[in-house]
Amino acid sequence: MRNMISDAPRTTLTAFYWAFLLYLLLPLTLMMAMSFKDANFVAFPIGDWTLDWYAKVMADKQFLEACLYSVMIAAASTLAATTLGTWIAMLIVAEGIKGQVIIFALACLPAVVPGMISAISLRIFISTIDMPTGTAAIILGHTVHAVPFVVVMALTRLRSMPGNLVDAARDLGADSVVAFFRITLPYLGPALVGGMIFCVLLSIDDFVRTFFLGGYRPTLPMLIFAKVQGGMSPEINAMATLVLVVTAAVGLYAEYLTRRARTR
Repeated sequence: MRNMISDAPRTTLTAFYWAFLLYLLLPLTLMMAMSFKDANFVAFPIGDWTLDWYAKVMADKQFLEACLYSVMIAAASTLAATTLGTWIAMLIVAEGIKGQVIIFALACLPAVVPGMISAISLRIFISTIDMPTGTAAIILGHTVHAVPFVVVMALTRLRSMPGNLVDAARDLGADSVVAFFRITLPYLGPALVGGMIFCVLLSIDDFVRTFFLGGYRPTLPMLIFAKVQGGMSPEINAMATLVLVVTAAVGLYAEYLTRRARTR
């Protein structure tokens, strides 16, 4: 009887887990299935299965340009966020710096502010400094949003770093700059690579900030949003499926790097 009572919460949690998993995966599965539909509309039943929509997407010049533009913005914002995030993490763990808790809280603030509020505040900011909407404004917005993730990952790695490594380098005559590039930065490598991959995924997927800060040149989310306004079609499903597969593969690789960094 006691075992039956103790097993009841476990069974309930298992049921909730599978229900939640179904809630997450069922729409994605339906989206991917519709991308192989041979007709011009999205609805069941699926007649013949075809790869024509994927061929059409890969031949779509507008789609390829939007992909390249999104990757360019992601690369620039990731580089900036990684540089700023690493510097902030180093500042937080440095000795003799006051207000480290406040610095950490401010650095992580963009991650907890709702996307709409963040986008509106960034739009007001660029208007105040007379920065035009477009590529530079989008990179700024994506950088601000990505910095907290780099800070957290770099900080976790730095706190596991033996302090005697840097001390030994300084005893051998290395100054702070040499010790950073020869000791600290290589030790941070796995965490920074994982953080950079997450930054790329955040940037490519960021619709709200891009919508408020962008110009006339569309990123990938903006292009898909514009196409949806004309009605759903298997071509849009094919675009979304390609993005999903690539981002899932990159995200899993980032998770692998993060786990490996924690075990070292």
